[in-house]
Amino acid sequence: MKLDDALTIPLPPIQVVDMRQELRAGNRAVFSRALDAAVTETLARGEQCILFLNRRGTSTFVNCRDCGHVMNCPRCGVPLTYHQSQLLLVCHQCGRREPNPPVCPKCGSERIRFFGLGTEKLAELVAARWPEARLIRWDRDTTAEEGSHEALLAGFIERKTDILVGTQMIAKGLDLPFVTLVGVISADISLGLPDHNTGERVFQVLAQVAGRAGRGLLGGRVIIQTYQPEHYAIRSAAEHDYAGFYVEEIRFRTQRALPPFRRLARLLVADPVNDRAKRMAEDMARVLAAAVRERALAATEILGPTPAFFTRLDGRYRWHIVIYSPDPHRLLDDLHVPRPWVVDIDPESTL
Repeated sequence: MKLDDALTIPLPPIQVVDMRQELRAGNRAVFSRALDAAVTETLARGEQCILFLNRRGTSTFVNCRDCGHVMNCPRCGVPLTYHQSQLLLVCHQCGRREPNPPVCPKCGSERIRFFGLGTEKLAELVAARWPEARLIRWDRDTTAEEGSHEALLAGFIERKTDILVGTQMIAKGLDLPFVTLVGVISADISLGLPDHNTGERVFQVLAQVAGRAGRGLLGGRVIIQTYQPEHYAIRSAAEHDYAGFYVEEIRFRTQRALPPFRRLARLLVADPVNDRAKRMAEDMARVLAAAVRERALAATEILGPTPAFFTRLDGRYRWHIVIYSPDPHRLLDDLHVPRPWVVDIDPESTL
């Protein structure tokens, strides 16, 4: 194939499947009818497919299986995270806590569910549904050993594998001409992350993973499964509409004064004793609030302290404070921040 030919290969068509409709039709499987049929057809033609699931962390978010409504923090506009030990929904930005509702506040449905599925379980389901297919899983657990990335990729390129199940690690940089189908098992998992960059990340990942299909002359297609097909990030990705996504995303950030309209600073502290980390965070929040008053920083907002989304890492409990400000340096310059604290100006993520 010549370079000129490669440049003329069109972007793959993307089909968005509304999983709410699948449930209403009686399909309670992980695979929609469209994806199930597409995988079966792809295998019958001797071609390859990728099933993508960007399952990160251990916490789940809560949504309604009937209308797709996600339980969001009314103040921050990010999904609330369910904490089973406390039986509460918690906002990891501002610390808001509320009980899990018995019915959906939007449509009144009782089908409130804690959404969560990882690649390991997905691989088991794939093996059960298509036992004749040769399957590999590509995620952090399967690529921990040196050289494992190369070995998995080589086997797939040499067509020793029919189905690749993986996380974001497979989303970019791979040129696989015999992959004619990419299935996104759930775009909602990424949408449920409590971070101001969620929409941008979802659009970026969907655009990248869609690019794994149809890299060769065989062409390809992409199927995205979601409970929120109306979300602008999913809608724009399905239409390959970068400009349309930008318009919606900048509108969202304008309404909530998020970057680039205000800057962020994140202060993070970690300690083996949770109560001690909490006390340090509360003390720091008081210092910051006093500095805001003394310096008359009316446009500066302090959220928290609250446990970080990844509450415990390496045996240490993590608490953070998020600052929204036109210029966080005006607050933090000349302010004594003790050594255990980590200060991140304009963080890429607050998770």
